[in-house]
Amino acid sequence: MQPKIIWQLGSSNPDNANNLDAIRQWWRTLTGKEISWRQRLIPPSGDVSELDWEPQRFDELFVISSPEIRGITLYWRKPNSPDERSTTPHKIELDTRRQQFYIYPQSQKNLVIQVGFPEIVYQKIKLNNPEIEYSQAAEKYVITLRDTLQQLEIKVTLNKEKITQLKQDLPS
Repeated sequence: MQPKIIWQLGSSNPDNANNLDAIRQWWRTLTGKEISWRQRLIPPSGDVSELDWEPQRFDELFVISSPEIRGITLYWRKPNSPDERSTTPHKIELDTRRQQFYIYPQSQKNLVIQVGFPEIVYQKIKLNNPEIEYSQAAEKYVITLRDTLQQLEIKVTLNKEKITQLKQDLPS
């Protein structure tokens, strides 16, 4: 599957209809799942990559029901609500890698809605200049990071491909 699937109203892209069908299928799979619903104003530059998608006050988390696309309009229901909600987009983007969906409503050209799954919040540990130990056993490479002040030890086991990637990513 391609990493980004885009449907746009009036597009001459020959895959536009197929893209809408792929998006329709994905939207349907959200039935009964908890989603995050975030709305942001598109910046004056028009570059949505500048947007801050970190959780904000009016963002919502809810279990979506009855998600479907009829024509080009997206429909869904919120829990304990008899009302069907809808929005008609002029553009839709599905990021298949991150499983996030971007809706650009026709009615509000300066708005984008991000629909996705609640994010995993990782525990973050900061080590400043830890002791480093490196060992190799068969095709596994183990990097041990130790911070004696915090009394932390972190072992990272990597395969040959990940070690190669790490070496490439580190500055010389």
